Amino acid sequence: MSFVLRQVATNLWSGRLDIFPADRLVHGFSARQGGVSPAPFDTLNMALHVGDDPRAVWENRTRYLRALGLDPAHICTIRQVHGTEVVRALRSDAGRGARSDGDTLADADAIITDDSGVALLLCYADCVPVLLYDPVHHAAGLVHAGWKGTVQCIAAKTLVRMGEEFGTAASAVLVGIGPSIGSDCYTVGTEVAERFRTAFSAHADKILRERDGEIHLDLWAANRFQLMEAGVADDKIDCANVCTSCARTSFYSYRAAGGRTGRLAAVMELL
Repeated sequence: MSFVLRQVATNLWSGRLDIFPADRLVHGFSARQGGVSPAPFDTLNMALHVGDDPRAVWENRTRYLRALGLDPAHICTIRQVHGTEVVRALRSDAGRGARSDGDTLADADAIITDDSGVALLLCYADCVPVLLYDPVHHAAGLVHAGWKGTVQCIAAKTLVRMGEEFGTAASAVLVGIGPSIGSDCYTVGTEVAERFRTAFSAHADKILRERDGEIHLDLWAANRFQLMEAGVADDKIDCANVCTSCARTSFYSYRAAGGRTGRLAAVMELL
């Protein structure tokens, strides 16, 4: 299994994980090049909530979605609030939040669907994008897992919700973890570390490491362990292993930029 960042249009790049069947769904992780946004959002900022011109964001979204072979008018997104709310999108929800942050589907941090024709889109800049695909029931889930969502097991909760809505069994699910901040660059304070030690007591030594007087948090491992404990097989979890802070010439990093930057997007649409 592997992650590939490929050129999909002139100076426009998209990442993909080969765990997902290309004939069943389209997915992608945007990079930061090829858009029209000015600094500090330069250039392919995909988020409407960071202070960028909405017209530039729509142009960026249009360029990226079309490069994936998708219709930008079918974008469906949510207002991300670092919680654990999971919402279901229907085909009739296509377009919600595509052009304006005022008509998103809901305040939530995960979105699921078993409808084609609706392009799920969430935004990130260091937080972890987790993609879930159920090939049995042809259903998808897209998760925004920052540290707050991760410690509350939002990825596993999304999996449970897919079971309730679609009959999804964890043992059948394919998982992709996209580019996000890696543990070498992600240090946290003692309060956050203690919350992870409590939530992931069986795996704390693999999720938290102390080095040079600092505590490093591995969000990739935390999301992997919670999904494995929920029943997903380890060999069905694919991780990009790309740190947005280390690779900030290609990706946005909130931490590396001091909090003022654009956002990447993860996109999923069922075929």
